[in-house]
Amino acid sequence: MSSEPKEQWVVVPVPSVEEEIGRWLWAMQDARQRTLRAIVDFPPTLGDWRPNEQESSLGTLLYHIADIEADYALFPYPTRDRQGHLTHVPGFGLEEHLERLATVRGLLLTTQMPLVAWRQVRLMEHYDVTPEWVLHHLLQHEAEHRSQIGALRIQAERHEAQ
Repeated sequence: MSSEPKEQWVVVPVPSVEEEIGRWLWAMQDARQRTLRAIVDFPPTLGDWRPNEQESSLGTLLYHIADIEADYALFPYPTRDRQGHLTHVPGFGLEEHLERLATVRGLLLTTQMPLVAWRQVRLMEHYDVTPEWVLHHLLQHEAEHRSQIGALRIQAERHEAQ
């Protein structure tokens, strides 16, 4: 029998007005921890590096993840350029991008609402959406970009080794 503590794969809701919403917030935090593990030891000097003009840098991807999570605050750059690519976001250190991610997540985690509001359809100009669907989308969005970050990391390490 191993003396190592057994891993716990359970959902522990983030304190919230509604336990169900707290479970979704836990999933958001789990996704964020996975993203942060994906960039551990990423060379800070390569935060703005791009494999080519069509690809995004790590800093740009981190900015974009936070931008989509709270596109109304903390974002001086537009999300996309005229060609539809993520706007390149140079000149910020990785610590600044990580601070932005943490600030936006802090805002999300402190937002409280009852389940009826959680499921209330919001009528937007181009689509209708519920807060519940938004968190689902944010989870998928971050996971997809985490995969992109992993591929970028491999390319950046190869570039640095040259």
